[in-house]
Amino acid sequence: MGEGRTVVVEARAEAEGQRIDAYLAGHPSVGLSRARLQRLIHDGAVTVGGRAVKPSRLLRAGEGISIALPALKPASAEPEPIALHILYEDDHFLVLDKPAGMVVHPAGRVRSGTVVNALLHHCAGALSGIGGVERPGIVHRLDKETSGLLIAAKSDPAHLSLTGQFAGRTVGKSYRAIVLGVVKAEGGEIDGPIGRHPIDRKRMAVVEGGREALTTYRVVERFDAHTHLGLVLRTGRTHQIRVHLASVGHPILGDSIYGGGRGRRGGRAGSGPLVARQMLHAWRLAFNHPIDGRRMALEAPLPEDFERALRDLKSSHGAGR
Repeated sequence: MGEGRTVVVEARAEAEGQRIDAYLAGHPSVGLSRARLQRLIHDGAVTVGGRAVKPSRLLRAGEGISIALPALKPASAEPEPIALHILYEDDHFLVLDKPAGMVVHPAGRVRSGTVVNALLHHCAGALSGIGGVERPGIVHRLDKETSGLLIAAKSDPAHLSLTGQFAGRTVGKSYRAIVLGVVKAEGGEIDGPIGRHPIDRKRMAVVEGGREALTTYRVVERFDAHTHLGLVLRTGRTHQIRVHLASVGHPILGDSIYGGGRGRRGGRAGSGPLVARQMLHAWRLAFNHPIDGRRMALEAPLPEDFERALRDLKSSHGAGR
C-alpha cells in the first residue's frame, strides 16, 4: 500500500502559538488524526528545524515542519465479501449508504464485519493508505447505530482533498432524527462546546472549555410526544448531534446512552419497543469532487426501520403536524 514518504508543512500565520499536534491534525495536507500524529511525534517522526519535538510544542509562524510517514504494513483487516449499498463510485472515491449496526473500522475485539472489511474486498485493496492499516480509505466515521452516507477514498490525493474539505467545513452534512418530546420552535441552532463527560469518560457532553460545536435544526413533522427533525452539522465533534439534542431536553429516540430509550409502541407496556437503535440517519452530503472540483450532492433515503417508526408514531398518536 505504498512506501514511506515525508510531508513538509509550513506553519502559517494562524499557527502562531498553537500546539503542533493540534495544528497538524487540522491541516489538509496531512490528513491524519491527532492521535496518530501524537504517536508519530513520540516516535521522533515529526521535526521542526531538524529537531524532534513534543506534542505540546508551540509553533511560530513560518516554521517548517517535516512529518516522516512510515511505509504502511499490510492491512490487519481481512477482505470480506459483504454487500455494500454504493450510491456513487469512480477511480478516486466512493460513497455508500451504511446500514445501522455496521461498525466502520476494526477496533478492539471487533475484527470482522466492518465497512473496512467490505471495502477491502470490493476495492481489491485499492484504498487510500492515509488512514493507516486499521482505517484504509476511511475519511470520516458514523456511529455503529447511525445509518447513512459515508465517503471512502481510493487514492491518497482524494483522501487529502476530502479530509481538507471536512476540516475546512465546506462539506454540507445533513441528518434526519426522531427525538423525544415536541420541539416547539420551527427551527434554530444549538451552540454548545463539546468535550469528554466529567465523570463518564466514554461519553461526551456540553462542557465549559470543550471544543466549539454548532448544530442547526428544523422541524419536519411533529407527533404527540416526538418530533422528526432535519439537522445540519456545522462542526464535526464526536457524538455532536446526540449530545446537543440531549442537552436541550430532546434526546434521540433509541439513544440509550444519551437518554433516548427505545420507546414503546402506542405507549402500552408489553407492546414491544418502538425502535431497536437510535433514530439518526446521515441523509445528505454535499462536497467538491476531490479531483475535478465539481460540486456534488448525494442523498440516502430513510431506511425501513426509520420509516416504520414514523408510521408507528402516526398510527399511535395521530397524523403528524
